[in-house]
Amino acid sequence: MRRPARGVVALAVVLALAAAPAAAHAAHVGAAPEPHDLWTAWTLEPAVLLGLAVGGWAYSRGLRTLRARTRGRPRRGVAGWRAGCYAAGLLTLAVALVSPVDAVGGALFSVHMAQHLLLVMVAAPLLVLGEPLLPTLWALPLGTRRALGRWWARARRARAAWRTLRQPLVVWALHVGTLWAWHAPRLYQGALRHPAVHALEHASFFLPALLFWWLLADRRSRRRLGVGTCVVFLFTAGLQSTVLGALITVAQRPWYTAYYDTTRAWGLTPLEDQQLAGLIMWIPASAVYLAALVALFAGLTRERDDRRGVRGAASSPLGGSGSGEPHTSASRP
Repeated sequence: MRRPARGVVALAVVLALAAAPAAAHAAHVGAAPEPHDLWTAWTLEPAVLLGLAVGGWAYSRGLRTLRARTRGRPRRGVAGWRAGCYAAGLLTLAVALVSPVDAVGGALFSVHMAQHLLLVMVAAPLLVLGEPLLPTLWALPLGTRRALGRWWARARRARAAWRTLRQPLVVWALHVGTLWAWHAPRLYQGALRHPAVHALEHASFFLPALLFWWLLADRRSRRRLGVGTCVVFLFTAGLQSTVLGALITVAQRPWYTAYYDTTRAWGLTPLEDQQLAGLIMWIPASAVYLAALVALFAGLTRERDDRRGVRGAASSPLGGSGSGEPHTSASRP
């Protein structure tokens, strides 16, 4: 299967994994637990549990198959730390959608904000770093993989849509635009009151986040964009999160009337709850973007140095094509 088709199939599987928990989570909109309900407020929704189980099973099955096929060629498989990232991403989804965090988010704006950050800033990048592409495909039967490849070769409109969807400006606009749009009071309170709107809110947070982090994690995309564009792409995304968090924190009155009757049981006024939510978006989210920016810059610099090393080896009389012996830096991942 051609590489673009594999990317679309793997991303589609991850998106399907995200869609089921988001839809199931919406069934619990309206619940406003109090502190004495905390340890019984687990969201054991079958669709959520099934989605997480299928995602973990498919990845592990494909990983075992892939490792058996690439035995003796470790660089062809998936690194162990990436498998750990994927497992941590599934665990983060479980914390956000199964643990009491889900139910308490209906009572406290600050906990709801923390849930959103778990989905967008923790689960999404961890799943992307897990490189689900190869394991997911190797979990499928050979006939299914070939059928998907043939379908993709004929799907001109789907390929055109995918090319548009992965454009950096489109990805950035979706990631940032949904964040600001859903914090508008009318949309946010509509999500709290209507299950279908709440499902749409969580899906529209999580799915663009997967695209956002995938664009930064994919090596070919990083090379195409270049160091400067990647840094600006990530820096501006972090900056807008900081601005929105600051606006929420310094507001003189609560933005959302839906929390007026639910925060007292937790020892907070609605304004204090909102200020805490703003600080969560302002500081921890900004720290995640900053850490990603440092890691991205370091990775791009290392890749640039590796390419320079390969070119230097090729032109050297003691390495590369000049001596018939490959330089060691050419085999670096």
